[in-house]
Amino acid sequence: MKLSEELTWRGFVGKNTFDDLGELDRGDKTFYWGVDPSSDSMTIGNLAAAMLAIHFIRAGHKGILLAGGATGQVGDPKDDAERALKTLDEIAKNKAGIKSQFETIFRDEKFTLVDNYDWFKEMHYLDFLRDIGKHFSMTQLLDREFVKSRIGADGDGLSYAEFSYSLIQGYDFLHLFREYGVTLQLCGEDQFGNSVSGMQLIRKLENAKADVFGMPLIVNKSTGKKFGKSEGGAIWLSAAKTSPFQFYQFWLNVDDAGVIDYLKIYTFLSREEIEEIAKDHFAKPELRAAQKVLAHEVTVLVHGEMAAKNVEHVSRILFGENDFREISDDELEILAREIPTIDLRENLTAVDALTEAKTANSRGEAMRLIQQNAVAMNGKKIAGDETIREKSLLKKGKNQFVLVK
Repeated sequence: MKLSEELTWRGFVGKNTFDDLGELDRGDKTFYWGVDPSSDSMTIGNLAAAMLAIHFIRAGHKGILLAGGATGQVGDPKDDAERALKTLDEIAKNKAGIKSQFETIFRDEKFTLVDNYDWFKEMHYLDFLRDIGKHFSMTQLLDREFVKSRIGADGDGLSYAEFSYSLIQGYDFLHLFREYGVTLQLCGEDQFGNSVSGMQLIRKLENAKADVFGMPLIVNKSTGKKFGKSEGGAIWLSAAKTSPFQFYQFWLNVDDAGVIDYLKIYTFLSREEIEEIAKDHFAKPELRAAQKVLAHEVTVLVHGEMAAKNVEHVSRILFGENDFREISDDELEILAREIPTIDLRENLTAVDALTEAKTANSRGEAMRLIQQNAVAMNGKKIAGDETIREKSLLKKGKNQFVLVK
């Protein structure tokens, strides 16, 4: 399948400056995609854009990945309020985290890694105003949606630093055009205006053609909200922020309405494979076969094959598909980080474990739950207050657990 067809089918095509997307099928462009170090980890929103970049690389285009050490010092403007400035130490730490994730996600691809701080650290303010600021129209800058929302009657105002962000990002595109021959920027549609600034600079100062390819915001079809936001906040690629188990569970629980779209965006499965999965999914959605494939593929991409294998096994144990006695030490540690855990001791009973883990509010409630056949230990319902003599998994109802180890 040609790249233009692939991107269209997968849902990656948003605002762009191409008259004919067939230009992309030649595989002869050098593009860049950047991430600011507002955190030491990317989210699954960034991951979607990374998948887009990999499709370009695999189609023959050369990829430049940018860690925004300079733009990170200003902060990407938001629609609702100004970002809190990070310290230089925070930015350095965050930048290292982003670069490490670039290396992981793009491990099978050829790319060049750059940091825009490298070309901004020696730049003088007056030179920047004369050479770059002179070529930006205030009328166009004031017409940006985020500017309108922030300086309108109900807005919180906009600092000069934030307002200048578009100029800095625009210069990135110009610099990369001059140094690497970059003629294309990939971005989310929310960054389209900033990206066009660079395209216009290249046209004005170099009399050359450049383009911007934006991808649409991914929306949860069931809620209408931005995809990737959970009750606990963003879904991170960092295992320290979102554990591999939580990461896997997120994908396992995505909505039926959107799961096939997510397979197209977040995996490299072929059209034929995804269409076959979709056929099975819509025939028996209760089996969640599409979600299981999605969770496996994305977890392998971000955390590796072994981590995916471990969390899959742990998940099957929790929900009764595998025997708890088969659990490995590594998997036991995964469980211990995710659910209430009690240390095994002499004469410990099921009622003790349920109450100490606060899965039951009192010993009386714990006993009533057992008598109501609502508690299982290692996959089997218990009829009384049994003594626990080995590592065990207690389950209350459908999805509350206590680990004894």
